Amino acid sequence: MNEKAHIRTPLARVRGHGAAKSGTGHFWHQRVTAVANIPLTIAAVIILITLLGRNQAAAAQILGSPAIAIIMLLFIASITTHMRIGMAAIIEDYVHDDNAKLILLMANTFFTIAVGLASAFGILKLSFGV
Repeated sequence: MNEKAHIRTPLARVRGHGAAKSGTGHFWHQRVTAVANIPLTIAAVIILITLLGRNQAAAAQILGSPAIAIIMLLFIASITTHMRIGMAAIIEDYVHDDNAKLILLMANTFFTIAVGLASAFGILKLSFGV
């Protein structure tokens, strides 16, 4: 076979998309969320350390302040997005049955949405005092 023969079209090679047509995008989203997770995780850990030894009312007051609520919401969004992309990559790489892969990818997405919404609901409830 000719060494210059390629299965992919020249346009596909230039765009850098693999068989799934979105590999490069997922790669960059994973890296961006990883970088965003560094300061957000540090901030979340500091916030949680400040909550140690406080009663429920004091913890609710701290978590309900607008700046802390925004930091925690950004943390939740970044962590859950990173988790979904990472688990999707593992499922796509190691699950070979197409039906099982589809079910697991859907379950992964639904799970991360549920975790994100439940976490965000808790923060927003504290923030708005409802």
